[in-house]
Amino acid sequence: MNQFDVQATTHFERAPKKLARAHPQIRDEYERILAMLGGDPYNRTRRYPIKKLEGIRAGDGQYRIRMRRFRFIYDIDGQTIFLKACALGREDTY
Repeated sequence: MNQFDVQATTHFERAPKKLARAHPQIRDEYERILAMLGGDPYNRTRRYPIKKLEGIRAGDGQYRIRMRRFRFIYDIDGQTIFLKACALGREDTY
């Protein structure tokens, strides 16, 4: 399987640090996300909770991966993954 390089944007780097104050488990989830994206960011194996978002242009965060309450938005450019955003999913949605 191809290995992808995962890079975080400046905006992304601030979000997990902020969330970690109230949700320390995000650190473990973040490590799992990095491992998943490094191996299969397109979710070709269909093993991961990854969705390609419709109506989003390249560079604006075309993919989302869910990990418990956390949502990670990213783009793929060749062999490089650019993490764009990290947020807490709403609990009242479900």
